[in-house]
Amino acid sequence: MATGVITVYCNHSLLSPSAQPSQNLSKRVPIKTASSILTYKPTSHTQKQASYNANACSQWNSGAALIVGRSSFAAVLAAALCFVDPALAFKGGGPYGAEVTRGADLSGKDFSGKTLVQQDFKTSILRQAKFKGAKLLGASFFDADLTGADLSDADLRGVDFSLANVTKANLSNANLEGALVTGNTSFKGSNINGADFTDVSLRDDQRQYLCNIADGVNSTTGNATRDTLLC
Repeated sequence: MATGVITVYCNHSLLSPSAQPSQNLSKRVPIKTASSILTYKPTSHTQKQASYNANACSQWNSGAALIVGRSSFAAVLAAALCFVDPALAFKGGGPYGAEVTRGADLSGKDFSGKTLVQQDFKTSILRQAKFKGAKLLGASFFDADLTGADLSDADLRGVDFSLANVTKANLSNANLEGALVTGNTSFKGSNINGADFTDVSLRDDQRQYLCNIADGVNSTTGNATRDTLLC
């Protein structure tokens, strides 16, 4: 950090024994730097020095405190920014550390058992990725490729599957309550045994397809898959 010399001036009054208040003489005495100890060094005068106004330098005390205070605050702020959590610095990264999960190729990645609430996986390639038992509440798989992914026992409540390819995925015993799907969301070839589709708005042909393969009861919610699909 660059340093420099700060020169300040204090006014002090020199009084002769017989001088009246209106006759106070004033001189400017430089103080060395902001880091130096405030000292009073009288200069030579023709009149005898009787006293000086110690309060005249009070503005120096206030100014120095302000300078030091601001410098300290700036240093603390800079340190805080240097050590900020990388997850907070990455927009849309979610809680999975600093790793980018949006628009990335994460094929075969193992996220099993992780807490990934509101994680952003938009447009990512997640073929054969493992999410077994993961907490994905409110996560986004918008336009993601989840072909062959393991989502068994996962908490998928409120997850965005809009335009997602969820073909041949394992959704057994997953809780998809309130998940968002669109007409282009595909679950073809997926295992939905015990999956809970409560409040999932499916297109009629999608619902019919899933009803044809639906079976089992979700161990978490106690709801039968067929009942949640309104089969």
